[in-house]
Amino acid sequence: MVLLSTSGPLGRFIELPVPITIGIRSLIALSLLFFYCRVKGISFGLSSKDRMPVLISGVLMGVHWLAYFVALQKSNVAIGMLSLFTYPVITAFLEPLFLKTRFQKMHLLLGVLVLFGIYFLVPDFSFENTYTVAIGFGVFSALCYAARNLILKKQVDTYPGSVLMVYQMGVICLMLTPAFFYYDLEAIPSQWSGLLGLAVVTTVFGHTMFVNCFKYFSITTISILSSVQPVYGILIGALVLSEIPAWSTVLGGCLILTSVIVESVRSYR
Repeated sequence: MVLLSTSGPLGRFIELPVPITIGIRSLIALSLLFFYCRVKGISFGLSSKDRMPVLISGVLMGVHWLAYFVALQKSNVAIGMLSLFTYPVITAFLEPLFLKTRFQKMHLLLGVLVLFGIYFLVPDFSFENTYTVAIGFGVFSALCYAARNLILKKQVDTYPGSVLMVYQMGVICLMLTPAFFYYDLEAIPSQWSGLLGLAVVTTVFGHTMFVNCFKYFSITTISILSSVQPVYGILIGALVLSEIPAWSTVLGGCLILTSVIVESVRSYR
């Protein structure tokens, strides 16, 4: 969780156009994960019925990262990460549509709780305010992330996580190739430390360790543990970037994270 929570501070630290940041992050992660799979002798084969879901999940992962990093650049670590962590409750609303499960009335109450949390995050409901726009991007990022996780749910049981990540990184690299012909690339060498940290620490090590946790803990336990990510991210942002969240942000964050923990505990019971 500590490694994964570095995405927020690093997203704020890197001063590059978002598509370039995500493109380089994906390329480095793709190279390292591909090398890992080759060394381990892991097959990259996919059945014909699984290719389209994996492709769509890669597109959604790319859009999720782009929207999330735009949210970070337009606000701060606290608002960017807290708006993203509306995704567990969004998942609860989407799951009946994707997996044909029964809708639970309790999710309406949790949805209202999340809306109250977002209300405290937003300084004023105006598109001229960059923080309001950032929260919109953050919630859209959460929607894409929730949809990606639901689409990929069946494939996770069939293929190694590293293989699925290789395909997703490949899709994102292809998506963002045109960006390298559009933006000025002169600033990239000065940002290599942040880019390497994002690709290696957050993406390769963080996500790999996260997937490995599934061997030892239930999905619900991991969901509860995941809710500490914004807390770690905000603390790192405060220490490294001197970004101290306002009390309204703390209150809104508490409401959002409460909904995550309540839903996780309910699922466990």
